[in-house]
Amino acid sequence: MNTNQQHTLGAPIIEMAGVNKWYGQFQVLTGIDLSVRAGERIVVCGPSGSGKSTLIRCINRLETVQQGKITVDGIELTAGGKNVDRVRAEVGMVFQQFNLFPHLTILQNCTLAPMRSRGMTQAQAEEVAMQYLTRVRIPEQAKKYPAQLSGGQQQRVAIARALCMAPKIMLFDEPTSALDPEMVKEVLDTMIGLAEDGMTMLCVTHEMGFARSVADRVIFMADGRIIEQAPPQQFFEHPQHEKTRQFLGQILSSHA
Repeated sequence: MNTNQQHTLGAPIIEMAGVNKWYGQFQVLTGIDLSVRAGERIVVCGPSGSGKSTLIRCINRLETVQQGKITVDGIELTAGGKNVDRVRAEVGMVFQQFNLFPHLTILQNCTLAPMRSRGMTQAQAEEVAMQYLTRVRIPEQAKKYPAQLSGGQQQRVAIARALCMAPKIMLFDEPTSALDPEMVKEVLDTMIGLAEDGMTMLCVTHEMGFARSVADRVIFMADGRIIEQAPPQQFFEHPQHEKTRQFLGQILSSHA
């Protein structure tokens, strides 16, 4: 199902200008300029070590940058301090590893942050959590512990947990790469549902079918730089840069 171009985009909600980041002597991000509009769905792809995960981790300050300016929903993240907490409250993140608390039930995993950060009562938080567990089609798992669920179910819990904070933006860092192939679809289907709801999404993924059907824009990174960005049809059918063509050739043949 193709969900592209059926929604209107708002004003820019993420702005990155002149962003540079180093790990010691190694420059992992070079001259990143990126503007993302509210409701836009972006897939970030590129070879291993190209800076994709670092890029999106900078958007909620899991990684700090040495140069440049990052503004999220009008809040300048690079100014530090309380701004970081304000941005993190608006930005949900789903990781490659599910990062669920093993000693808490699924329901408790989902209610913890809303009770602590949003000041919800337990009853309010549980109502919201059940709403989102139903949204990701696993309400019956609420009383179980993470170890009792499959990888695909755990990743859907991680998505529900992020949604319980009512974020304006969702970041996904290779959310399906740790999953068995048969579980990938259930997580991608959940993400497609979010896209159809108009959520602003940045997703680092190698799932090119997802990129084709859901993204408004595909961004290709290599060597810490944004090499190319285009709507999916143009990106896949008429890539401009040699590195993009090489990458697509490799990834599409490996998924054939």
